[in-house]
Amino acid sequence: METKIAFDQISLIYDHLVEIGPQKNIDLYLYSPGGMTLAGFGAVNLVREFCDHLSVLIPFRALSCATLISLGADEIVMSRLGQLSPVDPSVASPYNPMLPSSPQSPPNFLPLSVEDVGGYLDLARKEFGLKKEESMVRVLEWLSGKVNPIALGSVQRSREQIGMLARKLLASHTSKLKKETIDKVVKVLTRELGSHDYIISRKEAKEGLGLPVVYPSSDMEKEMWTLFKEYQQAMELTNAYNPDALLGSNDQGDFKLRRAFIESESLCHVFETSKNVRRVQVMIQGVLTP
Repeated sequence: METKIAFDQISLIYDHLVEIGPQKNIDLYLYSPGGMTLAGFGAVNLVREFCDHLSVLIPFRALSCATLISLGADEIVMSRLGQLSPVDPSVASPYNPMLPSSPQSPPNFLPLSVEDVGGYLDLARKEFGLKKEESMVRVLEWLSGKVNPIALGSVQRSREQIGMLARKLLASHTSKLKKETIDKVVKVLTRELGSHDYIISRKEAKEGLGLPVVYPSSDMEKEMWTLFKEYQQAMELTNAYNPDALLGSNDQGDFKLRRAFIESESLCHVFETSKNVRRVQVMIQGVLTP
């Protein structure tokens, strides 16, 4: 039950920061597969209002939106398992292509990856050698026939926006980064890595991109991993959501699933999903199945 960074976390983070009060240094311990880029942008700007120096501690994955948050930190403390990723977003809107679903289910739309749309156009230009204007017009017409032009416009706006957000966060550092470094990081993370699933190690982040990456001491890395294991156990991060496994030999049951933590020394907020799970039998093409 993958959980994303969203706007509902910002007011909760504010409660923690008010309780902590203004500090010279704040460490943000971060693990996330990603989420809404504007929510991440708002969160890191909020934390910076309460400190002079911001460090992000990454024990494992800090992907997509979490990578964007890391760009706003004065230092990025990455363990040997620490991972960043591209920040090219997917756009979800009612103008996107609709996914197949049953009549009883609410409509479900296919998220449009910014890089996938750009990759399709690059395929036409680079791989198939379509250089002439009329050829690319036909390619664009075909794409517009499959995907609503409004959705395509949202993709382009999203690409421009994510570059702007990354640039602003990189420029917010106490020790100012060189413009060439900022330009390089923005270009690589938003356009050049080819796949949203690409994993950036701490060595590549530091030596290849020029980000302010810090390697923790052995003792600190051990503490970061010990804390991660506690969250991993609390949220069952290594267990796929499986209703049959939850029920076991029972036909129904009530369950609470912990999906996210926002925690500081004096406060703890937990995002939980409460579910009533039951086994039912349905008829599929004349065959009764559980």
